[in-house]
Amino acid sequence: MICSRGGIIFADSSLGMYIARETSKLWRRITVEFALEWPLLMERWKFIMFGIAFQYLHGVSARAVHYLHRPGPILQDIGFLILPELGRDKAYISEMVFGFVFFFFFLWSFHPFVFHIKRFQTVLLWHRCLAILVVSQCLRIVSFFSTQLPGPNYHCREGSPTAQLSPPKSVFDVILINFPRGVIYGCGDLIFSSHMIFVLVFVRTYQKYGTKRWIKQIAWVVAVILSFLIIASRKHYTVDVVIAWYTVNLVAFFVDRQFTDIEISERITNGGGSPLLPLNTKDKDSRDKDELHKLINGNATAGVGDSPPDWRQRNGKVVEDGSPTLSEIVLNGA
Repeated sequence: MICSRGGIIFADSSLGMYIARETSKLWRRITVEFALEWPLLMERWKFIMFGIAFQYLHGVSARAVHYLHRPGPILQDIGFLILPELGRDKAYISEMVFGFVFFFFFLWSFHPFVFHIKRFQTVLLWHRCLAILVVSQCLRIVSFFSTQLPGPNYHCREGSPTAQLSPPKSVFDVILINFPRGVIYGCGDLIFSSHMIFVLVFVRTYQKYGTKRWIKQIAWVVAVILSFLIIASRKHYTVDVVIAWYTVNLVAFFVDRQFTDIEISERITNGGGSPLLPLNTKDKDSRDKDELHKLINGNATAGVGDSPPDWRQRNGKVVEDGSPTLSEIVLNGA
């Protein structure tokens, strides 16, 4: 409790009222945002469910290619020559960095439900992310099934009991993927890095819709550091990381051209009605050309079907309509 001139003020009571008021505001914010997101989810739930289910199909493919893996001598790699090997006991570092990026992005994608700053719809954001992930993972599956390289990771080297699997006894041995051990100790799914697919998709998405410039800069630095950690941990060859960098960016460029931000910007506007999200380049150029055309024709302020403005000169001043200026009224003695 706190003493004052007016008597005794119970801080606990004031704190309780404050918490109750803020909780009510937060709940109202969540319910309002849920009401906005629910119709979007109903429109796109099939693709979102497909994107989530495809993560399992991607895991099954990685499990299947493990049966084709044949351990052998580690290939010559420029990254292995430059970066010192971290060792088996420090292989968790890259996983910790990846987990931090994944956890941060997941929480940030749902921040419109809590904070008033809003630049995207969560459903539309994940719709786009899943589209990039699915296309990139399809390319990855085709790549590692086309050519199986001897795994450089410790559990994939010659002499390791997990380097080569005996033929599956039934289809369930492949479908069940022996989670989580089958995922952690997988081999053969090298080209290209799955960790870098997720990280680059998340970093690019925050670059597009995030508001903090310093976080964007740190995110790209973390992506580069994770690339080095993956190579130093001998989880992938350098080529796996390099291919991931340009493949994911090219896929994201293609998806961005197919998915425009018009639908998002129509729903999310600031007080003046201007969109907070940028339009795609084609729509923006079209809008600029229309405005320039109207300006050249003198119809920038005229609506459709309106007569062009009447430009007249009144005592050295130009007015749009035919109404007299103040100087005319004074001279005419009105």
